[in-house]
Amino acid sequence: MASQTQGIQQLLAAEKRAAEKVAEAKKRKARRLKQAKEEAQEEIEKYRQEREKQFKEFEAKHMGSREDVAARIEADTKVKIEEMNRAVTLHKEAVIQQILEMVYDIKPELHQNFRAIAK
Repeated sequence: MASQTQGIQQLLAAEKRAAEKVAEAKKRKARRLKQAKEEAQEEIEKYRQEREKQFKEFEAKHMGSREDVAARIEADTKVKIEEMNRAVTLHKEAVIQQILEMVYDIKPELHQNFRAIAK
């Protein structure tokens, strides 16, 4: 009977060691996964920064800086406003004359929908 108890004790001890080894293996796996995730995040961030830098260089090369674009838009807007002001000045008198002629030249007529009612 003593040998059975000793055998059971050995089995329990072996089971305990196996459980500890499994737990340690799980911890190692979790650490490796966490480390791999962190490395992947660092790699992703590095790649994102690299692509952002390339985009900024491309943008500066092909479009100029944002200030240049804003200045160009501002200049174009001023030119268009000046053109409109010149057109207004050039055609102002003629348009006023046409409006006045339409207002002064009144031709009283019956509306086409008006029906004369005979009495």
